[in-house]
Amino acid sequence: MVLSLLSCVLLALYANAATAELTRPSPVTINLSSRKVTTGQSLRRRALPASNIPLKDFFSGTDLQWFGNISIGTPPQVLSVVFDTGSSSLEFASTQCGAACANQKQFDPTRSSTFRDGGRTSTITFGTGVGVDPVIGNNWQLQLRSATDVVSIGGLNAGSVSLFLITNQTPTFAPDPFDGIQGMSPRLTGFFAALAAQGLPSLFSMFLTPSNVGSAELTIGGIDTSKTTGGLTFASIESTSFWQLRSIQIFVNGQTSSTLQRSRNIIFDSGTSNIVLSQTDAQAIYSLISADIQPNPAEPGTFGIACNRIASLPAEISFVFTSQEGQPFNLTIPSSELSVGSFRSNPSLCQTLINADDDFTIIGGSLLKHYYSVWDIGGQRMGFAPNVFL
Repeated sequence: MVLSLLSCVLLALYANAATAELTRPSPVTINLSSRKVTTGQSLRRRALPASNIPLKDFFSGTDLQWFGNISIGTPPQVLSVVFDTGSSSLEFASTQCGAACANQKQFDPTRSSTFRDGGRTSTITFGTGVGVDPVIGNNWQLQLRSATDVVSIGGLNAGSVSLFLITNQTPTFAPDPFDGIQGMSPRLTGFFAALAAQGLPSLFSMFLTPSNVGSAELTIGGIDTSKTTGGLTFASIESTSFWQLRSIQIFVNGQTSSTLQRSRNIIFDSGTSNIVLSQTDAQAIYSLISADIQPNPAEPGTFGIACNRIASLPAEISFVFTSQEGQPFNLTIPSSELSVGSFRSNPSLCQTLINADDDFTIIGGSLLKHYYSVWDIGGQRMGFAPNVFL
């Protein structure tokens, strides 16, 4: 039976081939033409547009922190976060935090259809806090639980990204008027990595203004040159983990010293309110301002002077860096930043802007609010131009 069936199939195929040979149509010529790209067009995927996010300033006698809104979950729950260049992850208060996060708006994961619990718990300790008081021990600490959910910012939807729910926090976070922290490190992670994959340029810019000026703004994926005077100066960062530049010298009121002439790496941290330098550098700078600025033993790491002396003291501090073109340039903190407010324990004694810590060196809001700053992840560089309000 198998042989008989096979013979029938072969005969049928032969007959069909013969018929096809008799009825084969004449060849037809099809003219082909290439598609030309109009000048100015690109064959690459269309890039996402930059987005501006308004920022509020947490002001408590001095400018402490800038924060803006971010949306999480489906439907979206709007929370406020600090856009912190000194960290790399997204964490925010949740209903699992309870009374410890009573002052913050708390994300409810049960209300989000796209929320996925990661199941991992961890603790994160910050090296600097929100206010001007130095960090002592583990007094700025968050307990976290991993998860994923949809995140959007400034109308840009990143899709589902990794994040952390705050399940407990130290009391130092309680007064904060914002709900969480969005890390903005020089590595593409989280929502920024997802947006870059969609075509968003991997850079952001910060217009951090004093409270009396207002209109602070974060630009995701672009640069707003209307916020600057003069061109931007760029410098290559020294680390892939931190926004870190090498300073080759420090001047105080146009003067320097042998201590301040040496090079040092400095981290730029939008999540830090003031300046953190080594004990040696802090004392060298203060000695060029006033011998009366002394350590305050009541709060280790801080320095102070009688508040009635502040207005009469010139205290212009300039950090010298090297541009990508090999030219030195200064970033200057004006004398008006010398005091960051009086000590709670002694209202007649004012704390000065530099704290001492031998573990790291940081430039924070005391300088950043006087410059428009560009944080270029793709180019691994930072750019600075004077703010328009100067």
